[in-house]
Amino acid sequence: MFVEEILKKAEEKGINVIDVILKELDKIDPEESIRLRLNLAEKYFKEAREFIDKGDPIQASEKLYKVAEELIKLLAELYDTPEYEEFKKEGRWYTYKLQSTSLFLSKKLGDWVRRGWDTGYILDVWGFHEGKLSIDYIKEVIRDIEIMLENTRKLTQKN
Repeated sequence: MFVEEILKKAEEKGINVIDVILKELDKIDPEESIRLRLNLAEKYFKEAREFIDKGDPIQASEKLYKVAEELIKLLAELYDTPEYEEFKKEGRWYTYKLQSTSLFLSKKLGDWVRRGWDTGYILDVWGFHEGKLSIDYIKEVIRDIEIMLENTRKLTQKN
């Protein structure tokens, strides 16, 4: 009960507990940090598919955004981007930093990074927060996120 209260208060204050833990784990075991972030992205993708099957575009949108977000953070860590260095100093990610990271990584890895991030961001704003996207729209764009997940998985297996 006490741990749940701490986690709830941290989230209320804008502290992403998972990011904090993975940042600390990265100092000790970077490979494990990356593996866990990939597992988290895969979990969110599976949950998104379940929400799509249930016909829930709002929750599917949120989960797909979380996939893109985790994958950008993972790739930033894997490639030690300037934004990742800022995250390590500041202790939190900002959305505009995720955006610039996606552009930086796209130049290095390919347009699939930017396309996956852009799709995730659109889903977050227009699908989750505004609730304006249909389940059919999400079914059309989920492939962008899936490609991002597949390519990231391949990159982590190489390194």
